[in-house]
Amino acid sequence: MDALDNLSRYKIFLAAAECKSISKAAAQLYISQPAVSITIKKLEENLNTTLFFRKSKGVELTENGRNLYENTKKAFQILADTEERLKRSQNTGYLRIAASNVLCKHFLMPYLKEFTGRYPNTDISITCTSSSAACSMVEQGNIDLALVAKPETPGAAVYHSLGVIEYIFVCTPAYRDKLNCDNDRIFEQGNIMLLDQDNVSRRHLNSYYAQNKITPLHILEVNEMDLLIEFAKMGIGVSCVVKQFVEQELQTGSLIEIKLSKPISPREIGFLYHCIQPVNENILKFIEKDVRPDSQSLPE
Repeated sequence: MDALDNLSRYKIFLAAAECKSISKAAAQLYISQPAVSITIKKLEENLNTTLFFRKSKGVELTENGRNLYENTKKAFQILADTEERLKRSQNTGYLRIAASNVLCKHFLMPYLKEFTGRYPNTDISITCTSSSAACSMVEQGNIDLALVAKPETPGAAVYHSLGVIEYIFVCTPAYRDKLNCDNDRIFEQGNIMLLDQDNVSRRHLNSYYAQNKITPLHILEVNEMDLLIEFAKMGIGVSCVVKQFVEQELQTGSLIEIKLSKPISPREIGFLYHCIQPVNENILKFIEKDVRPDSQSLPE
């Protein structure tokens, strides 16, 4: 018998033995009852033995049939286990990552695109959360890698810097003309649009206000930096945004930067991971420099 025919016939034999019925085996395999009967008959003829006792309500294995059944079942299990091992061998592990919504969209996505292109069989999970929560997740071992603002005390974790992000105030040229004041007085005259108080970037800005004794008079709060950019482009007010996110708008002139006498200090961002051994090798693959897209390079 052909090898493929053999597999098919033994599969039908197993079904009949386990169902103890030709008709039930046929229904289970979605083939006709005569096809099952003929297959078993041919198998018996080929092996020169009787495999089943035919009864009024089904079939029962003979002694030779039971012997063949046990060994056939083992053979199919070995085949299934081998297939599973082969599938697993294609998998190159896993990587659990956490980042804020802003960092995920603007900085993590290019890394993901590059990494998944090179290692398509790696299982990746992404958690969007605050930088502080991501740092805690690294410490607790709930994730492998976090893209965060540089923590004050990394502890036992390893910090891999990507450079700094700059915060600037932007608005449309028309809105700037409408203010009709010096740059440093925009906080008194303008509608200042900021991220909400729970955001790490907002806390960084609040520190800037406190250090420079600034109290904005008109504040509009949102929870997404993309909204700050869009609202600024609509001429609603002055938004505090990450400069790298509005490079195109600044180049086209749809937004202009309001340069302050005391600029907001930049923040360093980078990858954080725990150095528990053995280190997940996919962490190092992800953050290695040749994976990093040139278009997303940050100022050092």
